[in-house]
Amino acid sequence: MDLLSLPMSERLNLDGKKKAEYVRTLHEKVRANIENKIQQYTRQANKGKKKVNFEPGDWVWLHLKKERFPEKRRSKLLPRGDGPFQVLERINDNAYKLDLPGE
Repeated sequence: MDLLSLPMSERLNLDGKKKAEYVRTLHEKVRANIENKIQQYTRQANKGKKKVNFEPGDWVWLHLKKERFPEKRRSKLLPRGDGPFQVLERINDNAYKLDLPGE
């Protein structure tokens, strides 16, 4: 089965090198189209989001995940955040060391 998008009359006139070049350019066009679509999807998904980086000394609220803080999230009606806590150290863009109380 020949999957090229050429009409039958043009397919008969192509030799091996021309056909290989046509397939190569077709693959490049498809790859560029896929990359453009991925960029469009990324822009649409991130629209309205703001990148926030905290520095040591900033005060932040902590999101209490049920897996990490089971005693603080016994019920779905309990608050999901706690704080404010001070940032002691920035590990990377998504991880920080906080000054948490002992309890």
